[in-house]
Amino acid sequence: MEIETKAVHSGYSPDPTTKAVAVPIYQTTAYAFDDTQHGADLFNLAVLGNIYSRIMNPTNDVLEQRITDMEGGAAGLALASGQAATTYAIQTIAEAGDNFISMSTLYGGTYNLFAHTFPQMGIKVRFADPENLDAMAALIDGKTKAVYCESLGNPAGNVVDIARVCEIAHAHGARSNTARISWCTR
Repeated sequence: MEIETKAVHSGYSPDPTTKAVAVPIYQTTAYAFDDTQHGADLFNLAVLGNIYSRIMNPTNDVLEQRITDMEGGAAGLALASGQAATTYAIQTIAEAGDNFISMSTLYGGTYNLFAHTFPQMGIKVRFADPENLDAMAALIDGKTKAVYCESLGNPAGNVVDIARVCEIAHAHGARSNTARISWCTR
């Protein structure tokens, strides 16, 4: 399928009862469980399904599937903000005692998250100068879980050489899944 077709049709099949082809907008906040075991299985993540709209919603699910399909990914997660996505991404791969490298040119909220909030959780950030990427290598150690950058730095407006960042990270044991990601993980 072409990307335009994926954007319109991925992740959703016509409703078998109504035959509606448009994705319904589900505004409900809670969902019914078949029985207590079904509820327990959902909360234990043993089965897929809806629990509460802040966690999962059928409308969001279609969006996540469409974007995943268009990007050729394995899965997707739609969040309310880029800040939430950044937080989830780092917390998924790092824990207390770990660190990650970040370019120093960042949106102010991201800088505060990295410089103040994550250290309170025991996750340290080491800031690198995006104009001196070769110096970044010295910041990487066995506890480094990611290299993060905003592809267009804030407030400088600098364009980060993502390929070079990933090349350096890979040379020191980190990996990334695609060249389009603006950070590389170990």
